[in-house]
Amino acid sequence: MNTKPGIIGKKLGMTQLYKDDGTVQRVTVVDVSSVAVVGKRTKEKDGYTAVIFGMTDAKDKHLAKAQQGSFKKAGVPAKRIVREMRCDDEFLAKFEIGAEPKLDDIFHVGQIVDAQGLTRGRGFSGVVRRWSFAGFVQTHGTHEYRRHGGSIGTNMTPGRTLPNLKMPGQYGNETVSILNLKVVRVDADKKLLFIEGGIPGAKNQLVTIRSGVKARVKGAAGASKQPR
Repeated sequence: MNTKPGIIGKKLGMTQLYKDDGTVQRVTVVDVSSVAVVGKRTKEKDGYTAVIFGMTDAKDKHLAKAQQGSFKKAGVPAKRIVREMRCDDEFLAKFEIGAEPKLDDIFHVGQIVDAQGLTRGRGFSGVVRRWSFAGFVQTHGTHEYRRHGGSIGTNMTPGRTLPNLKMPGQYGNETVSILNLKVVRVDADKKLLFIEGGIPGAKNQLVTIRSGVKARVKGAAGASKQPR
């Protein structure tokens, strides 16, 4: 179970930053201005520790009765998006229910993080778009097969199409994680997080940012190793 520190946010889009030497950095901007702590999970009551983040204010008509009651019981404004993130006791102690998390308490410049988001849905797509097939040649008599996938099986043995073949189908609209991205800038005042590289998802899409679970650290002998 991933218990690395993290937060949810809204992907604003991509932009460019410049280093002191003029090198261009392509970064994704994540906004956490509408994120608040709406609950906690403790070992004494729930058997595990977790912090519950809520994002984007919601009206009562958009929530079920049980959801309305949980927000009123906690004494916090209702949120449309609620995500629970496992964590350790030390990280949980940093937050108070109803308070807004501080970015500089969670992330720092140069930190390695993992980003998770829902990719843009592209509907039913062919093999050229979905799997980057080359297609058939455009000359020498090719007719109506320019973007087809070609042969998908054999004749008598085994006499069927084998599973896991790359074929047309639903493309996109799936949860994807990008590992080992670097935090370039942490703007605690504007509550913006700048991460080098791209993050899955469309603009204004919900994304989850956690400290890198596979980030390499320097060992005592100077060789990098995987953290336990």
